Amino acid sequence: MKQAVAKAAIAHIPAGCIVGVGTGSTANFFIEELGHIKQRIGGAVASSEASAQRLKHLGIPVLDLNSVDELPVYVDGADEITRNLAMIKGGGGALTREKIVAAVARKFVCITDQSKLVDMLGRFPLPLEVLPMARAQVAREITRLGGQPLLRQGFTTDNGNIILDVHHLQIPDPVAFESMLNQIVGVVTNGLFARRGADVLLLGTADGVMTLTAGRHDTKVS
Repeated sequence: MKQAVAKAAIAHIPAGCIVGVGTGSTANFFIEELGHIKQRIGGAVASSEASAQRLKHLGIPVLDLNSVDELPVYVDGADEITRNLAMIKGGGGALTREKIVAAVARKFVCITDQSKLVDMLGRFPLPLEVLPMARAQVAREITRLGGQPLLRQGFTTDNGNIILDVHHLQIPDPVAFESMLNQIVGVVTNGLFARRGADVLLLGTADGVMTLTAGRHDTKVS
């Protein structure tokens, strides 16, 4: 299913464009597909050092986001996603850079399999990238909000920070909760992608790739 949605995402890549590329197992399938059309694109902006290395290995130029005037499309996976195309991301720890690239892109194409589609976000632990000196303070604030924060042991982000994974959440209003978390001092980024969710979801199912579009309830299978 992951390979099928990665192939389907190629149809969303305009010729000659710079492509935003995400991080994780499904994004890795997409990077492999990009390698087959590398002569048709101008290069890529990567959301992590790991993805950048994969792209370079395939001979795809990797550009710094600050040097790019326009990013027509960003393709990445999700740890959870609703039919409204709000997501939890950051299982791989690249949530901050992923959120920055998503903010710049005109279109965000999410690629994932049907196991990630949920009615309400929160079953997957919500990652928070946190400044190390603020770990205890942020943990106390999260506990007050009803979550159980656990330090991701032995992990440091590409930005030199730590990750707190927040368990036991139910998030009926992800836009409001994302904004609330952003106000906690010491939180660099939270893993809710709701204020800027996906524009298109390519969902791998046993019957093929289902397409869901933001703001619409219709689907199609290819």
